[in-house]
This record gives sequence, C-alpha cells and structure tokens, in this order.
Amino acid sequence: MKIISAVFHSSSPDLATCPESGLPEFAFIGRSNVGKSSLINTLTREAGLAKVSRVPGKTRLINFFTINNTWSLVDLPGYGYAKVAKKERSSFSSFVAEYLRRRPNLLGTFVLIDCRLGPQKLDLEFLHWMVGCGLPFVIVFTKADKLTDKAAQKNVEAFLAAMREISEEQPAFVLTSAKLETGRSELLDLIASAMAEDAESPG
Repeated sequence: MKIISAVFHSSSPDLATCPESGLPEFAFIGRSNVGKSSLINTLTREAGLAKVSRVPGKTRLINFFTINNTWSLVDLPGYGYAKVAKKERSSFSSFVAEYLRRRPNLLGTFVLIDCRLGPQKLDLEFLHWMVGCGLPFVIVFTKADKLTDKAAQKNVEAFLAAMREISEEQPAFVLTSAKLETGRSELLDLIASAMAEDAESPG
C-alpha cells in the first residue's frame, strides 16, 4: 500500500460523538510514551500529523485521520499515564473500551509495546482484555533502534512467552522503529490485507 494522502478528520471524547463513517478503521493504542505519535507520523510520512509530546498522556481524545480517502487511522488515548487523576483514567478506559467493542467499522487494533522493556503488567492486562473480548489485534513492538538486534529479540521473545498465558495462539507481531522506518511496509501490508478480506466478505 502507498499512502498518497493523510489528513486529520476529527476528535471525539466518546463513542457517541465519533464521526459516522463507512470507511474501515484501524486503531493504534499503547502505554503512554510508547512512541505512538512518532510511529503514526512515520507510517503516513506526515511529520506533524499526530502531535508528539514529551508529556505522557497528552492524547485524551479519539483522533481520526483519513488515509487515501479510503480508510481511517484512529489514534486512541494511551493507557497507564500517571499524572492523570484515577477517576479521569477510569473514564478514558471506559470510552476507549466502548469504542473497541462497539465500533462497527473497526477492522483491527495495533497494540504498541516498547521493546526496550520486559513484559509489563499494564500491557498484558490490556491484551488479556482484548483476547477476552475476541477483538482482533496485532502487537507492534516500538523503538527497535534503541537496542541491539539481539536485545530487542530477547525482549520480544519474553513478551510472547508471557502472552502464552493469555492466548493459545501466538499473536501476529511486527518489530518497528519510527526513526528507521523499520516495519512500516509490514504494517501497511497488514492493513491492506485486512481491507481486502473485509471487501470480499459477504454483507
């Protein structure tokens, strides 16, 4: 897939105000400071499309971007940011969960994991919830350029081992670097394949 255009469409604080759209959607979510905005900008090759912040938890809305006028990239609020009141964190989690469970045109979710770290409880809890809901996802390991190939592989294998406690099937995963564009083509191929499969499905 080649991205020709990528434009911001709208932001929504909850499912009820999400734009009505027939376009297939692909959501991106992860812990705060996982490099989500940088990866989105690399994926679209639009440097300022998603706002990169040094302050974790900056994204507190569901942000929609229209890609090639044929699909939507959805930037979801990060989970686990510490400088937000617990009550507010709960409300964010609630509307994100509602979007992931009930958005009819959502074809898949890319769950971003920092490959510099060992398996983190928050990430595993979120993925356990995704598996329990039967929601399709791909694990995206970020910041691969920050480690040696051997160290990155070791952390990926440790995370996948932890996932075996959650899911019998090994989830699809991609190792990425926003800086080096590692994994960019793989992510776009996954999106293109999901769209083609959806177009062929009856109804």
